Amino acid sequence: MRLHLVRHGQTPSNVEHLLDTAVPGADLTELGRAQADALVAELGEGGVGAISASPLVRTQQTAAPLAAHLGLGVAVLDGLREIEAGDLEMRGDEASVQRYLAVVAAWLHGDLTVAEPGAEDGRTFFARYDRAVADAVEAARAQGVDTLVLVSHGAAIRTWAGARVGNLSADFVIATGLENTGVVTLTGTPEDGWTCERWAGAVLDPVAAEAAGEGPAAEPGPVF
Repeated sequence: MRLHLVRHGQTPSNVEHLLDTAVPGADLTELGRAQADALVAELGEGGVGAISASPLVRTQQTAAPLAAHLGLGVAVLDGLREIEAGDLEMRGDEASVQRYLAVVAAWLHGDLTVAEPGAEDGRTFFARYDRAVADAVEAARAQGVDTLVLVSHGAAIRTWAGARVGNLSADFVIATGLENTGVVTLTGTPEDGWTCERWAGAVLDPVAAEAAGEGPAAEPGPVF
């Protein structure tokens, strides 16, 4: 099974560096719509047979051009939502952003009990994201499809991939950004595990994937 995890296109909240994680969320900007259109060239001829997106409008708007090109519908899976900001929702000050990123880093290093007030903890996040991936794969198998696209969110994709993909480390995903409409390509299955083939277009081997950078996960623009 080949799984393309795609971050949504740019939104006004990205431009303003806001922690925008709740449903329905912001629409795409003009640039975000152009980014979504460009996914047709990147993924339109790769054998994609199923597309899913989160309930936030920006992911569905991002998926729409590719779905139209391929003549496919877009399944909405609640589990593909962004990691919740809770009481930090729609804040953009540095202290709030760093608090949010600290929760993500704690999960990636094994402490799943940490949570922002009003938000989910790591156990809840991984349970619902695992279920969404499994449901998407099960539906694809039922249709005879072996390549699918899941349009989701920056922090969610990086966090889930860092914990669930065999050749990715926590340090790699913390140090490596994922820009709007960046694509992470995995092969494998929920039962046997996943391997990352490409991260945002760069061919990834196990040595590269284990290379750890320094510094924070990313600025708010590339994350949410």
